[in-house]
Amino acid sequence: LAEYCGVRHAIGVSSGTDALLAALMAIDIQPGDEVITTPFTFFATAGEVARLGAKPVFIDIEPDTFNIDVTKIEAAITPRCKAIIPVHLYGQCADNETALDIAHRHGLHMIEDAAQAIGARDVQGRPAGSVGAIGCLSFYPTKNLAAMGDAGACLTNDDALAEKLRSIRNHGQSGAYEHTTVGGNFRIDALQAAVLDLKLPHLDEWIAARRKIAARYSEAFADTSLVTPRVLPGQEHVWHQYTLRVPGGRRDALAAHLTEQAIGHRVYYPIPLHLQPCFADLGYQCGDLPEAEAAAEQVISVPIFPELTEAEQTRVIEAVRSFPL
Repeated sequence: LAEYCGVRHAIGVSSGTDALLAALMAIDIQPGDEVITTPFTFFATAGEVARLGAKPVFIDIEPDTFNIDVTKIEAAITPRCKAIIPVHLYGQCADNETALDIAHRHGLHMIEDAAQAIGARDVQGRPAGSVGAIGCLSFYPTKNLAAMGDAGACLTNDDALAEKLRSIRNHGQSGAYEHTTVGGNFRIDALQAAVLDLKLPHLDEWIAARRKIAARYSEAFADTSLVTPRVLPGQEHVWHQYTLRVPGGRRDALAAHLTEQAIGHRVYYPIPLHLQPCFADLGYQCGDLPEAEAAAEQVISVPIFPELTEAEQTRVIEAVRSFPL
């Protein structure tokens, strides 16, 4: 896994959520610290920050990639800020280079949430998860590289962080029954590791199949009012999800139509994190992060996985196109 992801160390852990938690613990995030991230992502990205007593600081996203808008990072940095977490959403890398430059200039750690992006490469050709201090992967059963249950990994090129992560995942143990820090039971299950070991050699083939399906979808929907996903020049997208934007407040109507047509679909993510009830004490209001809020109201993802046959792809396309667009 380390070789595939272009890093010196890959540390297996119990889930993508625990990969984020272990990474934050490894860089010593403490109560009262601040961590800048995106509100348009799976809950764990910010949830694990809050779990350690730190404060997630949300900034808006780019409307065309759904990734964090790196031009807004510096304005959000305060003396309490300790880290930045870009999320490589849906399988396309965020702007690693700019985020990393900002992190270095301000003495911050950068943790990559690459849970949806194993195999992706940024515009500099670097694998997702290999750029920041630590990269976090998820192998949840829906992911491009999937275990048979929960599993994840932390990636790093830093020898000291790797040693710390290996200790943290095993109750902070440094020797037999000797604990230098308080960690957790974040070890990867051996069965999941064995399954992933068998699957990893096939990942590039599966990614190629996803890319072919995504290209067909984008061509099929190009003449509709739907906004198809944008792949930035030089990026290598791995299409964990194929996500459309439905303008004009008609997303839910399209979802109902697809349900009638027996076509699977999902909205990722209908409530941006800054508006989640558990983060109400942070003081965000509706309208504070308009791009994330607009995306939450417009996005819908349609089926994409390597085994999706051409006939099934045609069914998806015809079902979407039969909705008045």
